Amino acid sequence: MNHLLALSRQIDRISRTAAQLAVLLVLVCALISVGNALSRYAFDLSSNAWLEMQWYLFAGIVMLGAAHLLCINGHIRVDLLYLRLAQRQRMMLDLFGLLFFVIPFSIMMVLYAWPWYLEAWTIGERSANAGGLIRWPVKILMPIGFGLLILQAISEIIKRLAALQGKITLDMQYQRPDQ
Repeated sequence: MNHLLALSRQIDRISRTAAQLAVLLVLVCALISVGNALSRYAFDLSSNAWLEMQWYLFAGIVMLGAAHLLCINGHIRVDLLYLRLAQRQRMMLDLFGLLFFVIPFSIMMVLYAWPWYLEAWTIGERSANAGGLIRWPVKILMPIGFGLLILQAISEIIKRLAALQGKITLDMQYQRPDQ
């Protein structure tokens, strides 16, 4: 179990690094948004590329940040039932959700998104908009993001199994990223 917990910590580090990149993308997206608005309203200049860049960055923020949200227990869940359960029952419910929903769905998304990305990369797909960007950089975010989610789900399974065996104490409350 110690080797698995070490693997879990490494996966958590990868998720945290991806989330730090996502935070940087928030700043870049905000700067591009401000620059685009200023150029449009002050100089009557606009470009579809800047608008598309914003949604590319937003996709990066979501895809790169999702795994870390799972790591810090910051994801959305239906708390109506969950909060009424004992901690051990919460861990069992989490295991069920991770094993039968998160991992299968994420695997399916990677399997469907990979050929979608490869096609865009192979043909050099571009946006149909005038001045639009190439598409493969945003399309690669899907398999990367869901791949990170698979890894983080594995990490969460390891942590919950270790907690159920009494090897670690698991705080089931939301944890802030700076902790």
